[in-house]
Amino acid sequence: MSEIYPANLYQIDNMRLSLADMTQKPLIGAAPRLEILKGLSFNIRKGEILGIVGGSGSGKSTLGRALVRLLEPSSGTVTFDNQDITHLTEAKLRPLRRRFQMIFQDPMSSLNPRHRISQIIAAPLRLHGLSDPKQRVLEALDHVGLPRSFASRYPHELSGGQRQRIGIARAIALKPDFILADEIVSGLDVSSQAQILNLLESLVKDLGLTLAFISHDLSVIRRLCSRIIVLHQGKIVENAVTADLFSNPQASYTRDLLDAIPLPDPNQIWA
Repeated sequence: MSEIYPANLYQIDNMRLSLADMTQKPLIGAAPRLEILKGLSFNIRKGEILGIVGGSGSGKSTLGRALVRLLEPSSGTVTFDNQDITHLTEAKLRPLRRRFQMIFQDPMSSLNPRHRISQIIAAPLRLHGLSDPKQRVLEALDHVGLPRSFASRYPHELSGGQRQRIGIARAIALKPDFILADEIVSGLDVSSQAQILNLLESLVKDLGLTLAFISHDLSVIRRLCSRIIVLHQGKIVENAVTADLFSNPQASYTRDLLDAIPLPDPNQIWA
């Protein structure tokens, strides 16, 4: 295993993850296993915003779910704050769950339409037995720039950008160390995207968070992230500081991704 440095919140060593391939399941018997992640090794430093980018089927969302242990790796290790969480049981994971949270892509599918915003944000607080959930709900709304009066509203009464802010509020209410944001601006218009990216950047600084931001859009990743991991077919093909990746990409797959992004001026270059 690689050395664990104090500045690392996560250390991932040779992680592999296989899932049942239901498209190949026989009529009788178990489905064959399909390897999604193939020997990934990298770290996530405390306080940084790490971008995870790749095309459809690259394994980026699977990687994200492995980081917050919604999926269990098949082999290798995932170390969180110097604790090996690779194969921890759910009972042992539960005290850690409040320390790593996730913001989902579609807020309408992740927010209960029958519950008021106050109930939605307070649900994980009550699950973890935290005191004074009402005050924490109001503080979370303050942090994401929404009026406290929104606590009495329902999700359908909010815009897409406002609903995504509620998803962020629910995550930060637990005061986690790490947040995984999986394609959370892909369904928003450009103006709302910019507002959410600005909000995330501010929260990382103000609350001392560490953020992993998953996207297929390198232009969004470039705006927000200080370092980028590029995934292709379940493998890391590039792991670089954002400025270096855009000015001097090393992998041909990365160059292909950059070439696919339209630039405002056809004579302009990324650097």
